[in-house]
Amino acid sequence: MSRRSKRYRNARQQIDRERRYGVREAVELMKSFDSAKFDETVELAVQLGIDPKDSDQQVRSSITLPHGTGQSVRVAVFAEGGEAEDARDAGADFVGGDDLIERVEDGWMEFDVALTIPSMMQKVGRLGRFLGPRGLMPTPKNGTVREDIGNGVKEFKAGKVELRNDDTGNIHAPIGKLSFDTSDLEDNVNELINHLRIEKPLGVSGRYFQNIVLSSTMGPGIKLKI
Repeated sequence: MSRRSKRYRNARQQIDRERRYGVREAVELMKSFDSAKFDETVELAVQLGIDPKDSDQQVRSSITLPHGTGQSVRVAVFAEGGEAEDARDAGADFVGGDDLIERVEDGWMEFDVALTIPSMMQKVGRLGRFLGPRGLMPTPKNGTVREDIGNGVKEFKAGKVELRNDDTGNIHAPIGKLSFDTSDLEDNVNELINHLRIEKPLGVSGRYFQNIVLSSTMGPGIKLKI
């Protein structure tokens, strides 16, 4: 059984496990811990009161956080012709049509977000068994299938975050870096929670937000007030 580091154990001792913290208070507490030797990613984990097996209760969306995520995002675009040029001009890391599709079929997955245009979906659709399990399959709902492909690339490069519940009804999303100002992290947390509230599936009954936890890469989780 793996043991937690001394730094992690010391940080956990500073958290009252019996209470839930306000967002600002939680961010300030998290930033007070001894930091690692790198700029840790701050993540929000949200447990939703949905039935993940019910197709009508899936949460699939995307959001551009007001202060970005501080992460470098590798964007792959399946497009040809003028749309391919638009994607390149907007800063896409990888752009291609049949050639890029074949690379993915051969096992290449060196990207974080995949976008395409509607006219390419018939071809891109055959990549579902490769991209689907990784949550990378382009869909109109989260803004990864669109005509204005250049704007799509710019949005994801600027820190647009895809939201997708897992098989247990949880959503995990990066909301910034530990080096961000407290107010910026607070804004990002509140924006994401409000967005999830708007995206609540109509078929959900009972309590929607079951649990919300804020944490950094190497730090313990801090429960937030719902």
